[in-house]
Amino acid sequence: MTILLDTDVLIDLALDRSPFSAAAASLFDALEQRPGTAFVAWHSLSNFYYMVSPSRGKHQAKDFLLDLTRFVNVSPTTTESFLYAGKLDMRDFEDALQVAAAVACGASVIATRNLRDYAHSPVRAAEPQVVLAELLGA
Repeated sequence: MTILLDTDVLIDLALDRSPFSAAAASLFDALEQRPGTAFVAWHSLSNFYYMVSPSRGKHQAKDFLLDLTRFVNVSPTTTESFLYAGKLDMRDFEDALQVAAAVACGASVIATRNLRDYAHSPVRAAEPQVVLAELLGA
C-alpha cells in the first residue's frame, strides 16, 4: 500500500488540531515503522511551512518537515504532472495537484479529511483512521 498524505493531515499533527490529531498521530506512528510507504506532494511542504510557522515558529516548522522526510518521501512530480492536474475535473486546483502527486508516486490512496473535494479523483481518498486500519490489515 502506497499512501499520499494530504497537507491537512500534516497540519493536524503539527498543530495538534483536536479531534483530528489523534488519528494523524497514529497514522504517522505506523508510517514511521514502514519507511517508503508514504509520500507527500512537493507543494504540501511549502503550504505546510507557511501555515504552521506563524504559530509554531519557522525553525520548528522546518524541523518538522525535515524530520518527516526520514520516513516519508516527496512525490517525484514533473511538468507533465502539473499539466495532468490542470485537466482533472476537481473543484480545488490544490487538490488536483495532490492527485497528480499521488499518481506520480503510484499511491493507492490519499490520506485526507477533505473527502468531499476528492469526489472526482481517480485516486481514492480516505480519512487517516481508515488508511491506518487498511495499512495494519484490520
